[in-house]
Amino acid sequence: MAIQLSVAVRNARLDQIESTIGTAPTLEIRTGSPPANCAAADIGTVLATMTLPSDWMANAASGAKALSGTWQDLSADSTGNAGHYRIKAGSTCHLQGTCTAAGGGGDMEISPSVSVTAGQSFTVSTMTLTDGNA
Repeated sequence: MAIQLSVAVRNARLDQIESTIGTAPTLEIRTGSPPANCAAADIGTVLATMTLPSDWMANAASGAKALSGTWQDLSADSTGNAGHYRIKAGSTCHLQGTCTAAGGGGDMEISPSVSVTAGQSFTVSTMTLTDGNA
């Protein structure tokens, strides 16, 4: 039998992610595939860097936690195709995953497109964390 957790425990685990990372994390959108894990060195070109809102994730509900507030970069740093993101506190990566265009099914979806041009504005449209062991 697989381990199962109550919704309350799953929600608590998800809410702890935001508490641990803190109220002023940095989001980096980068080219290429994500590194093997969060402890691995950064790879790819930084296309955009933004400081997330102080309450950057909504409270967990039903074992899931979605972005909160507006995640927008008014002027991208570089030109390239977004492939992954990293969320950091200082220089420490705490969360990473893939990027796709809206509707593309990546861990994070950005719009209008994954093709980013330096100076363009873009928005993170979707990012949801889901806890396992339901």
